Amino acid sequence: MATFAKPENALKRAEELITVGQKQEALQALHDLITSRRYRAWQKTLERIMFKYVELCVDMRRGRFAKDGLIQYRIVCQQVNINSLEEVIKHFMHLATERAELARNQAQALEEALDVEDLEADKRPEDLMLSYVSGEKGKDRSDRELVTPWFKFLWETYRTVLEILRNNSRLEALYAMTAHRAFQFCKQYKRTTEFRRLCEIIRNHLANLNKYRDQRDRPDLSLPESLQLYLDTRFEQLKVATELSLWQEAFRSIEDIYGLMCMVKKTPKASLMGVYYGKLTEIFWMSSNHLYHAYAWLKLFSLQKGFNKNLSQKDLQLIASSVVLAALSVPPYDQSYGASHLELENEKERSLRVANLIGFEVEPKAENRVALSRSSLLSELVSKGVMSCVTQEVKDLYHLLENEFLPLDLALKVQPILNKISKLGGKLSSVSSVPEVQLSQYVPALEKLATLRLLQQVSQVYQTIQIDNISKMIPFFDFTAIEKISVDAVRRNFLAIKVDHMKGAVFFGKQSIEAEGLRDHLSLFAESLSKARTMIYPPAKKAAKLGDALSNLAEIVEKEHKRLLARKSIIEKRKEEQERLLLEMERVEESKRRELQKMTEDAEQKRIAAEYEQRRSQRILKEIEDRELEEAQAMLQEAEKRSKRKKKPILEGEKMTKQVIMELALNEQLRERQEREKKLQKYAKTMDHLERAKREEAAPLIEAAYKQRLAEEAALHEREQQQEVDLSRQRHAGDLEEKKRLGRMLENKRILQERVVSSREAEFTRLKQERRERISQIIQSRKQEREARRKMLFFLRTEEERKKRLQEEEEARKREEAERRKKEEAEHQAKLDEIAEKQRLRMIELDEKERREKEESLRKPAVLPRTAEPPALGRPTELGGAAPIPAAAAAAAAAAAAPAAPAAGKYVPRHLRGNVDAAGQAPPPETDRWGGTGSKPDDRPSWRDERKPTSFGSSGSRTSWSSSRR
Repeated sequence: MATFAKPENALKRAEELITVGQKQEALQALHDLITSRRYRAWQKTLERIMFKYVELCVDMRRGRFAKDGLIQYRIVCQQVNINSLEEVIKHFMHLATERAELARNQAQALEEALDVEDLEADKRPEDLMLSYVSGEKGKDRSDRELVTPWFKFLWETYRTVLEILRNNSRLEALYAMTAHRAFQFCKQYKRTTEFRRLCEIIRNHLANLNKYRDQRDRPDLSLPESLQLYLDTRFEQLKVATELSLWQEAFRSIEDIYGLMCMVKKTPKASLMGVYYGKLTEIFWMSSNHLYHAYAWLKLFSLQKGFNKNLSQKDLQLIASSVVLAALSVPPYDQSYGASHLELENEKERSLRVANLIGFEVEPKAENRVALSRSSLLSELVSKGVMSCVTQEVKDLYHLLENEFLPLDLALKVQPILNKISKLGGKLSSVSSVPEVQLSQYVPALEKLATLRLLQQVSQVYQTIQIDNISKMIPFFDFTAIEKISVDAVRRNFLAIKVDHMKGAVFFGKQSIEAEGLRDHLSLFAESLSKARTMIYPPAKKAAKLGDALSNLAEIVEKEHKRLLARKSIIEKRKEEQERLLLEMERVEESKRRELQKMTEDAEQKRIAAEYEQRRSQRILKEIEDRELEEAQAMLQEAEKRSKRKKKPILEGEKMTKQVIMELALNEQLRERQEREKKLQKYAKTMDHLERAKREEAAPLIEAAYKQRLAEEAALHEREQQQEVDLSRQRHAGDLEEKKRLGRMLENKRILQERVVSSREAEFTRLKQERRERISQIIQSRKQEREARRKMLFFLRTEEERKKRLQEEEEARKREEAERRKKEEAEHQAKLDEIAEKQRLRMIELDEKERREKEESLRKPAVLPRTAEPPALGRPTELGGAAPIPAAAAAAAAAAAAPAAPAAGKYVPRHLRGNVDAAGQAPPPETDRWGGTGSKPDDRPSWRDERKPTSFGSSGSRTSWSSSRR
């Protein structure tokens, strides 16, 4: 075991040994330093030494060394600098994780590197022999050689760190972080066995924490921070267990969380409780415990509705629907019917245990009852208002299965509702504790329930029914599945059914007239008949003689009755008011009492906390003083042992402190050091003279002894040389005789050697030729495959280019077609505009011609009818000196007045026929949107309109056009 004056020397020595490749010696040197009792005072150098130490342990995979070193380092820095231990452990876990990931990546790279195209470079003779001898594949072998050792070391690292950090209040956060990382390791690499061991380790740590309550620096679970860390660890354990499908371990994790809550008597946050009940629903569903599954859903619904205010109405509706469907999925019969007494006791104990886990406070009931049941669950759903939050399909299904009596078409009415329900569900919002709800998982159980309900109702109506009719009434299953369901129901005493396959019929159990099912039907039928008879034959009213005698008796009785009723109502109101006042007073007193009790409890808790803190501080101060006193006494005893004086360094009545004793010890050490230096100087002077005298006397004796030794060694050399020569001659003679003896077998040896060499050369030539042929075949097949691949790639590339070229040609053709169509439309529009212009000019010419004809007709008064008045505009004014109207103005006025009084039998153009009103006057000319008068805007050609001719006249007549908006 190497000793070092300073820790820095050990670190330098370790680095020198690592440089020359001696890692084991470097690790041993650092291990000796860390485990030594000499270096128990923490300093920064020890932290650097621990970093180098854990690096060496990880590099050499020495888990035992790492554990011993970390335990010793925890002892050193527990009371001084606990953060240093935290940093060392984090570095240790980081290195182990990094090396494990590196090994896994190397194994993957090695697996990919084995897949090469060159056969000769891939399969060497050694690899072929190894592959024939070993049955495992390359990946398995690489995993066993590279990955598995590092994963084992990483798992051992997590176990070591958890063992070091357990039950330490100062390292709770690091303990929780290590547990989380270990859970993620198990989850990432699907390590189910290690996950079970990890859960057991954490469970044992908590058990030991409760067992040894007087342990120093133990975590206090009553503190909110410590409790939250422990709960987060258990909830992470629960999540990983469900993701790894370890349902038994998940249930044990649920029990751990419940035990932790019972231990500290405090309920966690609502978000954690949501995760708790969400995982409970999954566990009970996987274990086919539909009743407990439904109760867990109910608890989760109540929790989400009460605490999660950000939950949307749609998500709440889905959760409520899941609660109702889970309750309906519970079998309607007693599962424990026909079980033994021991099984009933176990089931009762299990029910109470599960009820406590779910959070239902139930008391042990009678022997023939259970704590949780389907009927109580359904009644609780109705009372808590869950049915008001579900979807309409779920309401209809609940009404059909629980309230309706439809023995023939119950399943046919349930089937479309189940089809709708199977499509409901999906992912919920991020604020919900349950990530996803799928209602389709309840469809098989609901189909089974509908089948049982139908069989139950049919058994109340019929005694015998055909198997074909049963199959038609139940579309969910074939009769084989129906028969299995019926057998289970009969075994649980829910139905009484017999199936006769020879007759093809189903026989139900006989029911007497006193049976409950028939009794209700018969009583209802009797009541209905009685009501019908009363309606048909009403009872005759008998005349009261007293009423005839006293005519006003009925009025008196009626008034008295009303007075009594009023008095009774007044009394009832007074009683209710009195009771309400009493209840209000009791409520006020109860609230005051609770407030006073709460204030008293808060004051008591504060007093207890203050006393606890005071006692704790006093205890810590006393421990510090005691420790300093012990150290002072130890230093005093050591100083008395070293000191040769009999006089004590302090007085008897003086109080001993660490500072005083340290000063006395330092003064004593200084005095002793000065005395030793004086003695050493005197002794050194004496030894100097003595040594000089010794050397002067010994010089001639040494010279004589040297000469004698030279003579003795020369004689010894000659004697040994002569012996060696004689021995060599004897060996040579013996070798010559042996050669002569073996010379006669030389020819046989040469013949055997030639025979063996020739046979081996032939075998080698044959194997070499076979190998060349096999390689040539493989190379040829590889060439053919490459040629086929190249042809296929060339064909695919050519096909893609052809499709691309066709697509480009099609696009170019479409562009040309579009341009051509646009050009044709432009030309067609130009032609239409030209035709419209010609038509307009033609219309103007026709209007001008008609106007001239009208002017000519106006100039001929004999042609006009007698009833028509001459136009006023064509006469001269009656005022003297007035100039006559010009001919052009007269013609315009005549043209304007002509439509007002058309001549009989005179042709009027079509465009002027509609402008004459009932009074025989033409309306004023319309003003267009540009402020002028003339033709309407529709008569002008528009660039937005496509005017297509419907018919063209051959003699210049008017042409009609049809306009259509683009």
